[in-house]
Amino acid sequence: MSCVLGFDVGSKLIGVAVGNRITQSARALATIAMREGQPDWPALDRLHREWLPQALVVGLPLTLDGAEQPASKLARRFADGLRQRYGTAPVLVDERHSSHEAAERFAGARAAGLRRRRDGAQIDAEAAAVILERWLATAELDSPLSSSAPNAELP
Repeated sequence: MSCVLGFDVGSKLIGVAVGNRITQSARALATIAMREGQPDWPALDRLHREWLPQALVVGLPLTLDGAEQPASKLARRFADGLRQRYGTAPVLVDERHSSHEAAERFAGARAAGLRRRRDGAQIDAEAAAVILERWLATAELDSPLSSSAPNAELP
């Protein structure tokens, strides 16, 4: 199976996307609530069981000059939780401008009549799809997942 789950981690919501390494495509899947700074692990467990991902990709918030910022710590902590829970080391991907691109996609879909109103939760899931698409575009199908993209990885 070539399924990949991507995550856009925020202080209130985690956007989730599902992608395929063979087709290099991704789509927004869901949003998961953060409760008191902790992910809703039972909801994430359900998604993990349903999709059985081969890889996990987490967006890493960086400043415009590429430095880490306070939100980077939250993303790294979430990625470490995924690694501990599922035994798979997530790949961290630069997520600069992903929320902006997701908002533009959402606005385009709304203008085309495909969406009725602005929904922040859907934008978070769409941002996860943007992050996942970036990784899929650089991943090599025959490479080991832990080194298949020139993006930041967990230390």
